[in-house]
Amino acid sequence: MRLWALALAGVVALAVAAGCGEGGEATPSEVVLVTHDSFAISAAVKDAFERESGLTLRVLQGGDANETVNRALLTAGDPQGDVLFGVDDNLLSRALAGELFDEYASPEVGAVAEGFEPSDERVTPIDHGEVCLNVDRGWFTARDVPPPTSLDDLVDPRYRGLLVVENAATSSPGLAFLFSTVDRYGDPGWEDYWRELRANDVLVVDGWEEAYTQQFSGAAGSPGKRPIVVSYATSPAAEVIFAGQPLDESPTAAVEDGCFRQVEYAGVLRGARNPEGARTLIDFMLSERFQADVPGSMFVYPVRADVPLPAEFERHAIVPAAPASFPPDVIAANRDGWIDRWTEIVLR
Repeated sequence: MRLWALALAGVVALAVAAGCGEGGEATPSEVVLVTHDSFAISAAVKDAFERESGLTLRVLQGGDANETVNRALLTAGDPQGDVLFGVDDNLLSRALAGELFDEYASPEVGAVAEGFEPSDERVTPIDHGEVCLNVDRGWFTARDVPPPTSLDDLVDPRYRGLLVVENAATSSPGLAFLFSTVDRYGDPGWEDYWRELRANDVLVVDGWEEAYTQQFSGAAGSPGKRPIVVSYATSPAAEVIFAGQPLDESPTAAVEDGCFRQVEYAGVLRGARNPEGARTLIDFMLSERFQADVPGSMFVYPVRADVPLPAEFERHAIVPAAPASFPPDVIAANRDGWIDRWTEIVLR
């Protein structure tokens, strides 16, 4: 009997050491965040989450937002992680239709700024960014040419061969810029606008990285020759932060006209191995500590109302007063058709 009791005690001890919970199931010691390549978190904030939650945060990154959502849809119900972050308005309808998420309403949602409240209990807003035209100040100053200030300007012959955009079929900012032109010129008026852009020698590349760091002349270290690019409202602040020397003025500027707002969401993946940890992580991503880290880490704006912005954002970035946006159901009903027609007009 004594040997049996000792053996049983050993089994219990091993179970406790392994983190077994009720029913003999192992209690997860980590939470896995599935996200895009642009996700970033400072070491101090990551350490704070792990210390406060008792969980190890593992981050799985894979391509841009579009690729990340596509992969998640292929494993819906049996996901690679516990939380998906980075699905934006452009992709939200696909993620919801694919039943990627379980419902979860974070208690931190009450601190979200007006206009960013979640419209579906399966996702939680985390940040927002505005896709805007960016210009190379020095290029235009050197040639005594005024930079464009509107979407209309881009079809003017004096800006011929100066614009680089991302492919609307493969890039999130490229798709947002397409949506901005649909919002401005209507459907099908936007088609004529893109025909004019094509006639004015617009350059289309696959994604933001190529457009901004290789083709845009205003990016630090870029060999590019095009002084107008589709990027973000915060890109000028990033140029100052990464300049390596103090700058009174950013070498680039965002154009407020024609900006399109994107909100990024997080959700508990259906079938998550650690749903409790997933909810804890989403709560943390809406906390003041994480939200204050968002601008400096990912160069987007926090959705929480009470979070101050870095000085570089205050001085060099813009928050467009009236950016274009579409409800997810409008995007769901029209996205594929708009992309197909855009591709036919611009790429063929």
